[in-house]
Amino acid sequence: QVQLVESVGGLVHAWDSLRLSCAASGRTFSSYSMGWFRQAPGKEREFVSTISRSGGTTYYADSVKGRFTISRENAAAYLQMNRLRPEDTAVYYCAARTGVTSTRGTDYDHWGQGTQVTVSS
Repeated sequence: QVQLVESVGGLVHAWDSLRLSCAASGRTFSSYSMGWFRQAPGKEREFVSTISRSGGTTYYADSVKGRFTISRENAAAYLQMNRLRPEDTAVYYCAARTGVTSTRGTDYDHWGQGTQVTVSS
């Protein structure tokens, strides 16, 4: 089992940067692929990024490619968000799953509580 706790998001302006972290408890963090998802008001949850167990493979949604960077180190995963846009406003969730990476939220077994990111124009 793994428990995930995201850092506090925040209110930023367009073009600002923000880094989210996801702290994982448990001794088997290296067994989990990690993902970041987000859900904007009135919209369905969507995939943002994922990273493999080794950290050697990453995937990004087209909407964030080139602006966001996912990483992992020790027992935490990170999402560095640069050049933020108002449309990035959402609740961001980190998630973990055993096995290979996936862009589907339904493949993830463990979720954090979510953290609000608001980007003003």
